[in-house]
Amino acid sequence: MEMTMEATMELPATDDEGYLVDPADWSEPLAVVLARLENIQLTETHWTAIRFMREFYQEHQVIPDVRFVIRYLAERFEGASRNLIFELFPYGYVKQACKIAGMKRPRGWSTG
Repeated sequence: MEMTMEATMELPATDDEGYLVDPADWSEPLAVVLARLENIQLTETHWTAIRFMREFYQEHQVIPDVRFVIRYLAERFEGASRNLIFELFPYGYVKQACKIAGMKRPRGWSTG
């Protein structure tokens, strides 16, 4: 009998909206589980965005504004449109990208 990652991985504490309570609990295998809960199959383009977000957070201790992620993706993927982040995360940057990247729920941001 094959065990799924969700069955073998204990999920860290999340708030009532599913955001990690402690971003230090994040890992790439956890991101796969969180993405699956959002019905997203992570591609290398998703990982590029997520890893940028994590690196930015580590360096600055704040969640990167969506504009920075859009700019970063445009530099990495020739011909990428401004809408790429919303193609990757159709329910929004805060609602899906921040959650999958293990960020706390940004205070005062819209869910777009």
